Amino acid sequence: MDADFCVEALNEAIAKHGQPETMNTGQGSQFSGSAWTTTLTEAGVRNSMDGRGRYLDNIFIERLWRSLKQEAIYLEEINYGFQARRVIKDWIAFYNTERPHSALERLAPDDAYWAGLNEQKAT
Repeated sequence: MDADFCVEALNEAIAKHGQPETMNTGQGSQFSGSAWTTTLTEAGVRNSMDGRGRYLDNIFIERLWRSLKQEAIYLEEINYGFQARRVIKDWIAFYNTERPHSALERLAPDDAYWAGLNEQKAT
């Protein structure tokens, strides 16, 4: 992963979702180089590479990647990029709409999200 890819992804995310208050990153060269830090500064985003709580920052995404690999990627014979895209897309849809999650009282994320919105409307 090079700095140009990271900066492009950052710019796309800011354009699509707005600027975050703080960006937590690793300490790799793509995140400590001038292209990344200048982009953050110009967007008014604080850059944090302190490492405090880092395992907590990454624990959820690491668990997601682990589940994706064990439940989909490793079970398929993937020879082409379009196959990988299909497998990942299908699994993410399954993960969000059908797969029960123990942390969500055995609901799928979509069901938990909508239940939470309905509870908020009721109060």
